Amino acid sequence: MEMSVAPCETESSESRDCDERDSNSQISRRAFVQSASVLGAGVVTGLPHIAVAQAHEAGASAPQTFHATITINGKPQQLMLDTRTTLLDALREHLDLTGTKKGCDHGQCGACTVLLDGRRVNSCLTLAATADGAEVTTIEGLAHGDSVDDLSPVQAAFLEHDGFQCGYCTPGQICSATALLEEAKKGELSLASWQSGKVSSPALTDDEIRERMSGNICRCGAYPNIVAAVRQAAGLGASNRKDRA
Repeated sequence: MEMSVAPCETESSESRDCDERDSNSQISRRAFVQSASVLGAGVVTGLPHIAVAQAHEAGASAPQTFHATITINGKPQQLMLDTRTTLLDALREHLDLTGTKKGCDHGQCGACTVLLDGRRVNSCLTLAATADGAEVTTIEGLAHGDSVDDLSPVQAAFLEHDGFQCGYCTPGQICSATALLEEAKKGELSLASWQSGKVSSPALTDDEIRERMSGNICRCGAYPNIVAAVRQAAGLGASNRKDRA
C-alpha cells in the first residue's frame, strides 16, 4: 500500500524550502498582528497618543505648550496650554467655566457656541491658540449680575418663553441668538434673505430666525419657543407660531 506524503514532509532541499515558506508565513502573520495591535491602540487611546510616541521615537519633544492671554468675560486670563487644546477644553477644563457644553465635539450641534470678538464660533473646533489676545464671551458673561433681573435680554426671553427643556443646548442657543441680533442690526444676510429676495436690511422674520439659528440643534424640539424668544429679544413681540405650538 502506498503511503501519501504530506507537503513539507519530504527530505533534503524540498524540506528546507518548506521550512523557509513556513518561516516567511509566520513573519507575515506576526507583522500583521503587530500592525493590528498598533491600530487598535490608536482607536482605544486616541491617535494623539500615537503621535506623541512617534515624536519620542524621532527624538522630538512632545507635546508642545504655549502661553496665551485671553480676555474671558471681561477678565484677562493667563493660560499655559498644549498647542492642541481647543477653546472649549480651555474654558471647561482649565477655567472651570462649564456653562459652555460639549455636545457632539464635531461642530455639528452648536452646544459649545461662544462669542469670539463678538462673532459666534463653535469652541470645540476653535484652537485656544487662535484666541490668544482675543475677547471671549461665554454664557456666564452675558448677564450683568447674579439676580434674575440682571439677565441679558436674550436670557430673559428664553426664560419667559420656555425656550428650553433639558437645557443642555441652551447656553449655545443663547450665545448664538445674542450674536444673531447684532448680525441683523448690521444688515448681514442669510440664505433666507436671498431666497426671499430681500437683500437690503431684511426684516427678522421667523424664517430668518430659523435659518440663522440652524447651526444650533435642540434635541428636545423647543424650536417654536426659541423663535419666540429671539423675536422678543429683538423687540418684535412673540411669534404667533409659538402660540399655536
